[in-house]
Amino acid sequence: MLDAEDLVADALAAVRGTDVRQAERQLDRLMVGTGTADGATAVDAALARRLVRDLGRLWPRGWQPVDVHRIVLRRLDAGAARLVRDALAAQRREQAEPVPAWWDDQLRALTAEGRGDGQDLVAAWTRAEGLDRVDALRVAVDVLALVESLPPIAVLRPPPGSTPTVLARAAGTARSGSPMLDRVRALLAKAESTTFPAEAEALTAKAQELIARHSIDEALLAAGTERGDLPSGVRLGVETPYAGAKALLVQEVAAANRCEAIWSDDLGFTTVLGWPADLVAVELLYTSLLVQATAAMLRGRAERRPGSGRRTKVWDESFLNAFALRIGERLRAATDAATEAAGQTEAGADRLLPVLAERGEAVRERLETLFPGVTRHRLSVRDAEGWSSGTSAADRASLDVGGGSKPRQVPGRP
Repeated sequence: MLDAEDLVADALAAVRGTDVRQAERQLDRLMVGTGTADGATAVDAALARRLVRDLGRLWPRGWQPVDVHRIVLRRLDAGAARLVRDALAAQRREQAEPVPAWWDDQLRALTAEGRGDGQDLVAAWTRAEGLDRVDALRVAVDVLALVESLPPIAVLRPPPGSTPTVLARAAGTARSGSPMLDRVRALLAKAESTTFPAEAEALTAKAQELIARHSIDEALLAAGTERGDLPSGVRLGVETPYAGAKALLVQEVAAANRCEAIWSDDLGFTTVLGWPADLVAVELLYTSLLVQATAAMLRGRAERRPGSGRRTKVWDESFLNAFALRIGERLRAATDAATEAAGQTEAGADRLLPVLAERGEAVRERLETLFPGVTRHRLSVRDAEGWSSGTSAADRASLDVGGGSKPRQVPGRP
């Protein structure tokens, strides 16, 4: 009689190897099961137990539910991601307290349905997906192999089951309920929907102005109390195609909002470190500007000279890089203007500037603590026409908010 746990372990070892035939043989053994009447049920239960256990082991290693879901969707497929969502729900039921509220918020955002319990999770998922058994086992083993291969990453927040340490009040998530955020969302929604580039630019600049003023108010409020907070962080998905250009856009938006951004190309995300209000701003602006940049790029393609002979991919990448840099200049100008205006009010520059400098230093210290091995990627331009078009697309607003600053480098993981 075979043991189900051993069968799963053998299948995983084979899938990690280079012998395809051996992997298929081990998959056949999983199909046969333990040789008993309930052999298939035992294999399914062993797969589910191991997946739930392995997910729980990721949390102290820095991973969060949205991170795991994102990388499974990126490296496998939607069906595999749905299995992970079900496993996340099962793991949550077994998770030791305390479990922070933001953790459950992430699970709800993933719409984890929780089909089946820890024992029949795989069987319930197989039925829901309409898969035959061999395909279901293959996907389940692939998911397990991926989950077990994930490396440690930066711990941005205390994981479930741990004693919370002092961090910022709330990490950056685009929450509702704030009148200011509602106004920003409305401005960005108009910017995304308009067909007039100048209007989109003006609306985005106004959104940045509101965000910058709110960030200043938050900074001054926090400075008046002894909170002992630390900067926190969020991870934003940066997917292909043109992942480098998208990472540059995150970097520019982050810099305009006094945050630091670190691109992890192999894992498909950028980590943004900063204070709560600033993290919310980066998430909102990046999401909107990515939509605007893509729309502008598609319009730019249509305006290209016929027979230019340029490869579309190279042109697109140059366009998006230029768009990101110019938008970054304009956003920073809006932030600088809001800061200067605030310094002339009752707060006074003598009070405001030291507060902002102290918060900026705290973010940089957090960066050095979490990412001591950061390297920098130098930007290269491979299509002058695409660069020029992207710059123009980001600079058509009649309001001149200045610029001329040097192009920035994009930090990334080694």
